Amino acid sequence: MSDWDTEVDVLVVGAGGAGLAAAVAAHDAGAIVAITEKLDRIGGNTALSTGSLPGAGTRFQRAVGIEDSPERLVADLRGLSGSHDADRLLEVLAEHSAEIVEWLADAMGVQLDIIVDYRHVAHSVPRLHAPTSRKGQDLADQMLAAVERRAIPLATSSPVRSLKRGSNGEITGAVTADPEGRESSIRASKIILCVNGFGASPKMVRAHCPEAADLMYVGAKGSEGEAILWGEELGARFGNLGSYQGYATVLYPHGELLSWTTIEKGAIVVNGAGARFADESVGYSGFTAAVARAGTPITAIFDQSVIDIAAREPWFKEVLDYGGAKRASDIKQLGSATGIDYRQLAATLSSYNRAAKGEIQDPFGRTDFGVAPLVPPYWHARVVPALLSTQGGLAVDSLGRVLRQDDTPVPNLFAAGGAVAGIAGRSGGMGYASGTGLLHAIGLGYIAGRAAVAELSPRDRPNSKSP
Repeated sequence: MSDWDTEVDVLVVGAGGAGLAAAVAAHDAGAIVAITEKLDRIGGNTALSTGSLPGAGTRFQRAVGIEDSPERLVADLRGLSGSHDADRLLEVLAEHSAEIVEWLADAMGVQLDIIVDYRHVAHSVPRLHAPTSRKGQDLADQMLAAVERRAIPLATSSPVRSLKRGSNGEITGAVTADPEGRESSIRASKIILCVNGFGASPKMVRAHCPEAADLMYVGAKGSEGEAILWGEELGARFGNLGSYQGYATVLYPHGELLSWTTIEKGAIVVNGAGARFADESVGYSGFTAAVARAGTPITAIFDQSVIDIAAREPWFKEVLDYGGAKRASDIKQLGSATGIDYRQLAATLSSYNRAAKGEIQDPFGRTDFGVAPLVPPYWHARVVPALLSTQGGLAVDSLGRVLRQDDTPVPNLFAAGGAVAGIAGRSGGMGYASGTGLLHAIGLGYIAGRAAVAELSPRDRPNSKSP
């Protein structure tokens, strides 16, 4: 009689974008696959995102006349992040980025558009692909539908308690628990960890990512750092642990994100005295630390031309509909609504508008002003900075295999997504470019799923179907 309650070829731990991609990739390569998710719902940080991931040289780009290449994508991202502990992984993901985006559309059935209304920081050409709604939840739901069409078992409210190891240190399976705490053992020839980062663990954030320690956390609740704990037990190597994805402008008190399109197209951000304090155009993650240092209250100010562009994103139009941003007919009304001396606001806007028109250099170094200068009527929103996700974790090779301190793989163990050292730099929030989190999650999930199956031998797979 077997000591295992269930046996599979590949066990995927976590049902965010990385896990769903890994499961489908492994299934389609011929493996018997199961997914376990500790929360009562799928999606992770993928569901909380705008669903955007970059692809360089996709058919979607070619259809609208955009020329791009993996080399250009690498240069763009490395120009923002600098060199880091996952340089080779960046090159691999860029090389396969078009393939990953098109696989997401063709094999997973995700409806994707190439976004041409904006590029966001670091991207020199439009290359972000997203659902029409620009909602990560829609992306996650469509990926879940692909899992369901394949009848891949998925157990929610089923956390992994521990990883099982053989006599030679190889991973042999995992112990899970149901909502009542009853444990089950799953034998798995390969395990792919897709458990996200450690943003929901204040202790780990303070230890590994201190710059983000005092930020409000608005990411997935399940990001509690299991990959770090298991990695420590296995003697794994880690990378980029000080790196994070911040968001400089979370609407207060609503908790929704103020679309970064507003900033890219010309909005400014001011402190309680009505003064700007840094270059807003460095990006929503890169600008986060500056907003945190500026204290409270913080206000974003834009105008109708900016609203008209940003409201093309259906999810942001919903934010406007429930009052996430408000209108002021002139500078005095803006001052009254924000509690800021209108004369200081007028001086700030005058200086900014002169810079936008090219009359003076911007005192904070901003060179991209979108559709500014800003003119009445104005729009304003109270905002706070926040932590979306940590971007450091397990070191992996180009196939997603988890590496020990001596750079040899932990046998049978793969990882993807937030569990893994990301491609956003070694530390801080400045290196995060739009969409790189999903490229890292979905892309590495796709790569790891296929690689895990390629390692299986007939002896490993007593119950497998033929590819």
